[in-house]
Amino acid sequence: MRITVRSFAKINLGLCIGPSRPDGFHELRTVYQTIALHDIIRVEVKRSAGIEIRCDDPGVPKDSSNTCWKIAERAMSALQTSGHVVIEIEKRLPVQGGLGGASGNAVAVLLALERALKKQLPGAEKLRIAAEVGSDVPLFLVGGTILGVGRGEEVYPLPDLQATPCVIATPEIGVSTPKAFADWDKLAASKELTTVHPSDRIKMFSRRISAWLSGASGVPGSRGRGRAETPLLDLVRTGIENDFEQVVFPEYPELREVKSVLERSGAVYSSLSGSGSAIYGLFSSPAAARKAAVKLSKSGIPAVLTTTMTRRQYWKKFLVSSA
Repeated sequence: MRITVRSFAKINLGLCIGPSRPDGFHELRTVYQTIALHDIIRVEVKRSAGIEIRCDDPGVPKDSSNTCWKIAERAMSALQTSGHVVIEIEKRLPVQGGLGGASGNAVAVLLALERALKKQLPGAEKLRIAAEVGSDVPLFLVGGTILGVGRGEEVYPLPDLQATPCVIATPEIGVSTPKAFADWDKLAASKELTTVHPSDRIKMFSRRISAWLSGASGVPGSRGRGRAETPLLDLVRTGIENDFEQVVFPEYPELREVKSVLERSGAVYSSLSGSGSAIYGLFSSPAAARKAAVKLSKSGIPAVLTTTMTRRQYWKKFLVSSA
């Protein structure tokens, strides 16, 4: 049976980098948000054994370094089955764009494999496998609006933000995430970053999210009905931001300019996604978003109009076909 699914992208609504951990990663806090842009993944299990990846994009590895390969290998072992797994990746998302393309692909393969084999792993086991493959892989097992803690792999569903028009600009720049973290560490070591300890910065970010959650949930003391009607605006007005901008923008000033164009075009919030290079803008209306996308495209910056997705929309549109 051949299973075809959509592999959606994500953006980061704020990303706070905390202290280095004993495992070599950094402590993180971020709010993930899935969006409607996607790749198409097709999975089929044939007789024999092995894993085969097919993709026309030269930037996508077709060996064991591919996240799809890694998760398929682990899933087949966990499901205690064998077969020749054929994975076709129709790439529409940019490679190294900060949109979680490879991570979303991995989860798409995992869930498609379950359908193809008519077997299912426990939810906790899927989250464990996803976390082994990559820090931002587990979020795609949740969808919608998600809190990421730890190194980003520990995920918790948040109250969904209403679907919001979004413009994704994808400058043809490849930003290395390991290098961005290294640059962040250098900045922190030089004491040019902030006088606030990294652990305290994590706490401050967490408090902002907690304050937003208390208002969005309508608890006593919140602004109540007015706040609940604009949860997205309330979230971005808490002051959350993406720390990577402090090291990526100085190296790639053209990315800062893209963000400025989105803001001047009426974005209620604009930010680097992950370590980049994708820059997104959230808009109050589709018309305003469309105008901004056209403006960027005319200036030579690839840009596309899309929308954020609620958790229900994410799962409703995930499966394309089973044949």
